[in-house]
Amino acid sequence: MNRARGESRAVGATVAELLASADLPPREAQILFSRAAGLSRIELITRDQTVPAEPVIAAFRELAARRRSGEPIAYLVGYREFYGHRFGVSPAVLIPRPETEHLVEEALKVLAPLVTPSVLDLGTGSGAIALALALARPDARVTAAERSTAALAVARANGVTLKGSVRWVESDWYEALSGARYDLIVSNPPYVALDDRHLQEGDLRFEPREALTDGSDGHGALGRIIRGAPAHLEPGGWLLLEHGFDQARAVRQALDEAGFDGVTTWKDLAGLDRVSGGFCGPCPGGL
Repeated sequence: MNRARGESRAVGATVAELLASADLPPREAQILFSRAAGLSRIELITRDQTVPAEPVIAAFRELAARRRSGEPIAYLVGYREFYGHRFGVSPAVLIPRPETEHLVEEALKVLAPLVTPSVLDLGTGSGAIALALALARPDARVTAAERSTAALAVARANGVTLKGSVRWVESDWYEALSGARYDLIVSNPPYVALDDRHLQEGDLRFEPREALTDGSDGHGALGRIIRGAPAHLEPGGWLLLEHGFDQARAVRQALDEAGFDGVTTWKDLAGLDRVSGGFCGPCPGGL
């Protein structure tokens, strides 16, 4: 009998009461309830004393339980904001992160003096970098390469939603791009070492492992991209790479060895080494 009364109270709970009982940070609870109910944040605020329908309550409780188990908010709601745009995401792709916006900003500086530049985004994932550049520079000819068919499907869908002009190519790095040359190559490759404890923590536990680590020391993909870039860059073309905060020196050395000029590292907003790159003037042929 007591259980029945408890169930009755739960069914009659207001939005505010449901949010308070979710055992989540308030903002996360609001995001998940908005998703379950199909409400905007403003609509949620104005309806916090209403009693939602039982299907909405059930959907919210399921999302809240999954979040308490550690599942990323972005996967639960199906999107993540990046560089002023909303990108659809799924467990097939890495969740775009604010620090990667710095790569986009440096890329746009490189492109600023160029007319109709050609750009290649390697390992595009959700398409966040490629589309951010294409939307900021509609005159650019942007190609995005990705070896995962599932990730490429997410990227293509984002291209349709955001109306960004990008050529999508299924390719293992440069494999399907023989003979093509670009004014700029950008990449946020897997650079986490396989034994890094962070792979077992937080959101990283749920993200595609192949998008996070090269299965070794975290330098494999970076080195492959650097060595292959000279064969795919126009004279004066740039290569820009996101990397770990402790990898800048090794990346700069690899760029030097590959014949790049103007090799530089840029820090992110947290003051950490985040992006390194250089230009070919021209470089010797790539591997």
